[in-house]
Amino acid sequence: MTTVLLPAVRLLDPIRQTDGVADVLVQDGMIQAIAPTIDAPPDTLICDRPGLVMGPGLVDLYSTSGEPGYESRETLDSLLNAAVAGGFTRLTLLPHMQPPMDSPAMATWLRSRLQTCASAVRVELWGALTQGLEGDRMAEVADLSEAGVMGFTDGQPIAQLNLLHRLLDYLTPYGKPLALWCCDRTLTYGGTAREGQDSIRLGLPGHPAMAETAAIAAVLECLTPASPPVHFMRISTARSVELIQQGKQRGLPMTASTTWMHLLWTTADLEHYDPNLRLDPPLGTPADRAALVQAIATGVLDAIAVDHTPHTYEDKTVAFNEAPPGAIGLELALPLLWEAFVATSQWDALTLWSCLSTHPALCLQQEPPQIAVGQPAELTLFDPHADWTVTRPTLQSRSHNTPYLGRSLRGRVIPWAQLVRES
Repeated sequence: MTTVLLPAVRLLDPIRQTDGVADVLVQDGMIQAIAPTIDAPPDTLICDRPGLVMGPGLVDLYSTSGEPGYESRETLDSLLNAAVAGGFTRLTLLPHMQPPMDSPAMATWLRSRLQTCASAVRVELWGALTQGLEGDRMAEVADLSEAGVMGFTDGQPIAQLNLLHRLLDYLTPYGKPLALWCCDRTLTYGGTAREGQDSIRLGLPGHPAMAETAAIAAVLECLTPASPPVHFMRISTARSVELIQQGKQRGLPMTASTTWMHLLWTTADLEHYDPNLRLDPPLGTPADRAALVQAIATGVLDAIAVDHTPHTYEDKTVAFNEAPPGAIGLELALPLLWEAFVATSQWDALTLWSCLSTHPALCLQQEPPQIAVGQPAELTLFDPHADWTVTRPTLQSRSHNTPYLGRSLRGRVIPWAQLVRES
């Protein structure tokens, strides 16, 4: 029996909207007491580490695993280790495996494989909407639902609007969320940077904002209040924020997220042509970023996604335009967002924590993690003052495709096992 007392932690509770200092007693994975002062029972491990922040476990909306098929990028074990190091107690995997998650057999295999991983992280699966993620034929969505997938997405644009319309009708009885990445590829013109002054200055092919906004507008026209819940992924432009707000005002069953990278970087940061900043959708302009930051603060955007996308060194050691899009982020999102927005008072701590924990769970139609007596200790401990350097040895992910490699950061998650060892 392990009993741990955390005295005087800053306790963030997004559900009750409280931010205060308290003692927390945890015994055998359950929260036993929360009070201004708690007398430690005999044989209690006391974590006397000042300045810790505690909140409900972080929830990942969508990320990519390399396994099966691309184990050189990421295995399930390394992915789960990265999640623990970043404070994520729940992961939701996109169907981008090889073979993709488009059949019940694949869901069964992956759940069996996850049982061999020694991790307490709860893993959910997005089932594919179309066969082979090819966007032309409906996947075995009824059987996938029976196999226990959390919801449905291709994790990439679906070009045929008539197919998407049929999918919305067909999936309505299941009540499970659909995650849609809205992008009209016929309007991107092969662009790799958001179209604007910076893309022209840097000589990078422009990716017009209308490729995203036109696709969002088309999907909104397909939705009714009776549609299944739809989650709009990877929102990246200011105009997209306006469309999301208009859709919500119409009472449509929808939520939306942007990614942590789109909140921190813009086209102005592409001057060094770092292939780790090659994303899809591409980074927005400074005006886009400002709109996304404001949309998180006001609740127009519900959540912040990690969109962890591992690539090998060889994958990314190419010219910017040729690099595969994506970056890792499970271990980096919380400290960097905290330093950028909470430490600077642009957001309060509850806003950030809600968008990384409670709100993603609600977008996934899940019961969110809670901090309450008698509840499982699904907690994230964060030291906002810890300094560390992002290096290959300090990262748990098998891939290192991040623009922060080699940089010193402030703020780090303290995994529960490490806390117990040090107490």
